[in-house]
Amino acid sequence: MIDALILTILMTSVPLILAATGELVVERSGVLNLGLEGMMLMGAVSAFALTYTSGSLLVGLLAGVISGCLTAAIFGFFVLGLATNQVATGLALTIFGTGLSGLIGSDFVGKAVTGLPILFPESFSNIPFIGVFFALDIIAYLSVLIVFIVWIFLFKTKYGLILRASGISHTSSHSLGYKVLTVRWCAVLFGGMMAGLAGAYLPLMLTPHWSEGMTSGRGWIALALVVFASWMPSRIIYGAVLFGAITIMQLAGQARGWTIPPQFLSSLPYIATIFVLVLISSRGSAKYLAPSDLTRPFIASK
Repeated sequence: MIDALILTILMTSVPLILAATGELVVERSGVLNLGLEGMMLMGAVSAFALTYTSGSLLVGLLAGVISGCLTAAIFGFFVLGLATNQVATGLALTIFGTGLSGLIGSDFVGKAVTGLPILFPESFSNIPFIGVFFALDIIAYLSVLIVFIVWIFLFKTKYGLILRASGISHTSSHSLGYKVLTVRWCAVLFGGMMAGLAGAYLPLMLTPHWSEGMTSGRGWIALALVVFASWMPSRIIYGAVLFGAITIMQLAGQARGWTIPPQFLSSLPYIATIFVLVLISSRGSAKYLAPSDLTRPFIASK
């Protein structure tokens, strides 16, 4: 029973890790994309539709990634190309993705696919205490690896320094000869790919079927997770597991007939985020704050 609960929490954490890691890179470059929910839904419906019609999980995963990237490109066109308001554009992207995914997925409601297989042999999952960590699929392990790679990129490479500099002071970065818009374009597209992969994980592993709005607010939780992690990749995994546990707590509470209102349990991730923000503000340390030029549009001088 305990192993099954831990496994469910770990699997629930995977799409949060993927989406939050991509958004962290985007925000480190100075762009705030509130369209995570819409990008995840587009990735989910594309992954399910292509998997169902082609019978290939790989095709479905690629479709989810590409769909998320294309949706992010729409956001990038307006925000980076036309310098529109990032908050308003992100919200519009969520509305767009929610509506379009529902339209595309209307023919697939009630249909199911075979989910991603477990990477290790089933006998490994029977090992006491640690067996649950061998009962996951390849995307779950890949999500942890991606977090590690992103940490190396941001803090151990020259290009990561350039990306962070674009978020801290795009004017200074531009004066040093760095192409701020190019950096932000790459970050936005990467964030879209990660959101698409996170969305694809939902119908291909967590619930091997399609239903409209199946992300159930995970995009917003991933956004909160970036703040919870103080824009540090190393904290994404801990926060995702915590938020995943809270999500499962809500479902378990409803199943067991807890008297605690489910609405309160659903709000716990956001309450935790507010609590962490208060702690961050009280510390007053610059390394825990958001990038200085976050949400500020950059227009290159001639």
